[in-house]
Parts: sequence; structure tokens; C-alpha cells
Amino acid sequence: MDRCGQVRVMAGNSQRRGALRKPGTKKGPLIGSGGRKPKGLRARGATPPAELRPGHPAQRHAAQPQGTPRQGAPRHPAQREASPATAGRRRSGSEPGETVLGRNAVLECLRAGVPASALQVAIGVDTDERVSESLRLAADAGLSILEVPRAELDRLAGGAPHQGVALQVPPYQYALAEQVLVTAWESGTPPLLVALDGVTDPRNLGAVVRSAAAFGAHGLVLPQRRSAGMTAVAWRTSAGAAAHLPVARVTNLVRTLKDFASSGVMVVGLDVGGAMPVDSFPLATGPLVLVLGSEGRGLSRLVRETCDLTVSIPMVGSVESLNASVAAGIVLAEVARLRRAS
Repeated sequence: MDRCGQVRVMAGNSQRRGALRKPGTKKGPLIGSGGRKPKGLRARGATPPAELRPGHPAQRHAAQPQGTPRQGAPRHPAQREASPATAGRRRSGSEPGETVLGRNAVLECLRAGVPASALQVAIGVDTDERVSESLRLAADAGLSILEVPRAELDRLAGGAPHQGVALQVPPYQYALAEQVLVTAWESGTPPLLVALDGVTDPRNLGAVVRSAAAFGAHGLVLPQRRSAGMTAVAWRTSAGAAAHLPVARVTNLVRTLKDFASSGVMVVGLDVGGAMPVDSFPLATGPLVLVLGSEGRGLSRLVRETCDLTVSIPMVGSVESLNASVAAGIVLAEVARLRRAS
């Protein structure tokens, strides 16, 4: 097209369809971009946060009044109404359940009354006395008995030997530390609580639970990190005592011990270099929380500084320390003896 607006015919290809633009169409000659291209290349700055983007879900949530739940969002577990059967209890958060594998382990869990949800048996498994007793105990306990392909058990086991049987154990229902303390004060006897600092072996934990229940403790407190939890192994080692002794799990053991101390409970730690032997300390007859450390490093520094008093177990010979569960049994037995004598 020339300057007069007439279509200029190119020689050689003017007869080809689409070679010439029809006059009167909306598309006209393009002389230039008019500066639009440099604007498109210009930086737009940093992306604003989600709370400041119009139409973003985070922006709509920030615009709502404080305390208003988001539409369609699940309610927090603390906002749900607790039933009388689960009052004072809370779920273990994101902790998954566990699968107990092997004929001996499954049978021991069923004998100990570990709270399970289902017993899985491989199709065509060779039945022996252990499998027969496991099936009988599961049926008596009202558990679901499922026959599954062996490939399904292989997938659940992740390569570990399962011998054709598996027991599904749901997450343990931990108690609230505040509720444990309230129950101890309402028991009619001076509160006696046990706190563990750094005990990572679930067998030691189960043995401590068993000793605490045997000598009249009202509850047990565990830190959430660097500590064993109430797994099926711990429950089995407790020989069923975990069903009668509430166990609380806290995010900060030092802060929980300080809260106990502010309510009138004396915090006593068991340490090798304790200031007083365990068989003669006068605080045993009053409100007491007994803190035990791990076998290797004992009490941590912050926990030791939080204790009102440290006691030790008199020992003869070259033995420097005892197993955590053994030490717990000795100290709790001495506390029970001093309380009976008072």
C-alpha cells in the first residue's frame, strides 16, 4: 500500500489467495508499536504478599474479623466439643498409628491388651499355635480380623519380615498435663507425678509406667522431642499398666515443671551427684513430681536448674549409674515407703 492508500500489486504473487489485504478491513497498516513494547519489558516490581493480593484467599481471610473461622476450613481440635468419654484427652496430633509385625510381637501385644484396631492375616498363611491364639484373642477383644494378600503385608512391612500377620495400632491418646495435675490434687492423697527427661528407649518407658502405677503415682509426663513415645512396645512392656496411668506429652518440659511448682508441687530430680540420699529426703511425703533423666547424660542442665532438690541412690561398688527404669522403681518404692511411714 502506497502513501495514497492504494493497494500496490506485487508482480508474481498477486493472484495467490491471501496475498493482498482486502480494503476496508479493521486491520490497517502498522507503522510502529507506539511505545507499547518498551512498557511490556519494564519491570513491575516485587510480587506482593498473599494477604495484599486482591481476590486471594489469604487476603479474604485477613479481611475477616479476628477469631472468625475461614469458610470451609476444618475446626481446630481444641475447638471441638469433647465427649465425656474423651474429656481430658487429646489426640496425638499428626502422629500416625503403627503396624506391629511378626507372630511373637503380635501375640505379645494382644496378650498385654494393647489397644489395636485390626488384625491382618495373609491369605493362605501357615497356621501355628501363635497365629491361632492371636486370632482367638483378637476375636475376644472384638477386633476386626482381615484376610489380605501377602503382597499387601509386604507393602505395609516395607521389606521387614512379617510372618504373615500384622496388628494395626492407632495413635496413643495422651492426656493433658493440666488435667493430670488436677486429677492428682483431687485424689485425696498428696500428688505424685513422674517426669522423664531424655528417655528414648520405649522399653524403659514402659517399665517406668509399670513402676509408677505399682507405687501409687498419679501420672507421667513426657517431652515431645528427644523422648520415646507410648508405642506398642512401651505399652507391651508396661504389662497393661498404661491403661490405668495417664501419660501426658508436653512441648516444653521445663515450662511444665515450672507450672507444677507454681501450683504447690515440689520438683525433685534424680541425679548421681544429688544433695540428699533418696531414702531420707523429707519432701517425699508432700506433693511431688519426680524427674528422671536418661541413663547416659542424666538430667539436662535446664531441667536440673528447675528442680527444687536433687536426690541420689546410694550405691556400693564401681557401678556409676543404673538403668532409667530400674532407678525409677527404686526411687518410687522409697517414696511409697516414706509415705506409708508418715
